[in-house]
Amino acid sequence: MSQGGELRDDFFSFDWVISLGTGYWFFWSIVLLSLFGILAAYCTLLVVLAFLLVWEGYEPNLHWCHKILVLLVILICSFFLWILCKYWQERWLTAGLSLQIFAPYVHLSSITVMVILSWPVGFYLIHLEEEARIRRYKMTYYDRERTKRCNILTKLRALQVAIGLPFFLILLCLYVTPLGIHSPCIQEEGKLGPKPDFFGHRGAPMLGPENTMMSFEKAVEQGAYGLESDVQLSYDQVPFLMHDNDLRRTTNIREVLPNASFTHASFFQWSFLSTLNAGKWFVQSRLKPFYKMKPLSKADREKAENQTIPKLTDLLELAQKEKKFVIFDLNAPPQKHPLRNTYIRHVVSVILDSKIEQHLILWLPNFDRQYVRNAAPGFQQVGRLFSIERLTKENISRINVDYKRLFHNGLSDYKAANIKINLYIVNEPWLYSLAWCCRIHSVTTDNIHILSQLNQPYFFMTPGYYMFMWLFMDSVSAVLIITIFYFHWWREHKKEMFDNASIHTDSQSISLQKRELGSQESSNLSIKPPFRVMESPWTLAALYPALTKSTKKHPHSRHLLVVPKKKASEPEQVKEAIKPLMPHEDAVRQLASTKKSFETIWDAAREDTFQTALPSLKMNKPTVSSVEISQSETEPENTPNSKSSQESSLIMFSITSSIFSSELLSKKN
Repeated sequence: MSQGGELRDDFFSFDWVISLGTGYWFFWSIVLLSLFGILAAYCTLLVVLAFLLVWEGYEPNLHWCHKILVLLVILICSFFLWILCKYWQERWLTAGLSLQIFAPYVHLSSITVMVILSWPVGFYLIHLEEEARIRRYKMTYYDRERTKRCNILTKLRALQVAIGLPFFLILLCLYVTPLGIHSPCIQEEGKLGPKPDFFGHRGAPMLGPENTMMSFEKAVEQGAYGLESDVQLSYDQVPFLMHDNDLRRTTNIREVLPNASFTHASFFQWSFLSTLNAGKWFVQSRLKPFYKMKPLSKADREKAENQTIPKLTDLLELAQKEKKFVIFDLNAPPQKHPLRNTYIRHVVSVILDSKIEQHLILWLPNFDRQYVRNAAPGFQQVGRLFSIERLTKENISRINVDYKRLFHNGLSDYKAANIKINLYIVNEPWLYSLAWCCRIHSVTTDNIHILSQLNQPYFFMTPGYYMFMWLFMDSVSAVLIITIFYFHWWREHKKEMFDNASIHTDSQSISLQKRELGSQESSNLSIKPPFRVMESPWTLAALYPALTKSTKKHPHSRHLLVVPKKKASEPEQVKEAIKPLMPHEDAVRQLASTKKSFETIWDAAREDTFQTALPSLKMNKPTVSSVEISQSETEPENTPNSKSSQESSLIMFSITSSIFSSELLSKKN
């Protein structure tokens, strides 16, 4: 698709070739380019979606419809690529020419793209590096998995190399690319050559019907240096202007004589040819011969509708009047034509009879050139891309070549030999700018009304300005890429510090739990951890495993954990709740259903205990200093409000346990 935009200069030629085979004029080039554009956009969309899926951690699975369409895209592109390589190899030179002028801008744009790509590349490289470092750290603790983890580390390193190495190699190449860039449009302003002259290709075919007097007059109005045309010979030996071998495309032959529409134009008499209309196709056709043609004015439309096929002498009269050069292709008549072998001499005689100044004729046909030199020594001989030795020998000082030949050293050898160069067909401003920077003398164009308005070549810059842009873009991009990589490293490092802090907090909680368990084991009460495998997590045995069987005989009393009285010298330990284990969802529902009944039993037991044990409280002092209630394992982490309520509950539990203990001691005594 990159060549599609560059081959716009050959749209007309491509459409013309297709029309010769089909018999119908249509924008086949636009259709093909649109098709390729849609297919390319479709494949690009699939690639973007696949990238996003991989980014989110999903595996991209194409539907069978997409697989079939992708296969069709590959087959169609391969087919047209094969045609292009086999029958249109020179079109690849257009891509090379475009790089000569667009290379500095492609370089700067590529650096911008690399800066954008550095974000995902930096993310993956830093992420893979942290993953590899964590796995290396874990290997010291799990030596039995060393072999397996070594394989994983190798894969991580391979991924880093596969992602990072191409990125940095491409970036390095882009940084030093200007050292190998040679663009003709990078030069000092004083060294820029003069603006190339214009030859109107079949006149001005975007402003009037091609090869008509209206078209040539429009070219003269736009400042054409010369006029280019194609000459055929009628059956009665009249030279006329016509490019195609038949009359279907540019005349109304199908309306006048449908059965003869495929007949070669040279087999018609001039008396018949002069009656055909050569302009209605240009005005009334739904499809214009050139893409993005401007609409004609009313006067131009009326003038174009009345155009006829002109004779060669009509063009010579206009050139003599306007002092314009004339160059033309002379097509050999078909077999059985009266002038089959003498058409060169007949045309030369017609030109000499027109009284045009001989130096205004640029003689291009190569056949029978020696006769032309002798008969018309004033004609300027124009050659093709012959060798310099041959051009010098034949005294040819001007060549007419395809613009794609400019790719080979800019035709510098011919310019050094003081040979003037005319390029055809140059329609795009960027291509004309390239010819201008290469000091080409003239171009043949269909787009004279646009190119004539250029006052300076497109994409022209001085070496100092390009060097400044080069160093500036390299410096800014390097700073941005380093910043992006540092940002990803900082984010990963911050995430790692947060994870380490969480692990450190958990380890402190575990060590504190161990210290509390050790202090409980050193007390005179034997405390066993709850046996959570055999019992439900919300039974009393599981919640209060340290209670003896004698205390379970009192069903209306709260099961309490009695802690021995601490010595005065020992500092009071900070009581922290052990991080609970999350119970099963069924256990949570069971606890919620039994909560209300349990609270009712507890309130009744508390009231009975107060009424029976309060008198003895005044006589006997409590022997237990404090009581600690183990926290339910399903309760969430305490908020400040819940913490204050728990402290008040602990005070109440302590008073109740003291009353209960005093009552037991009084009964025992």
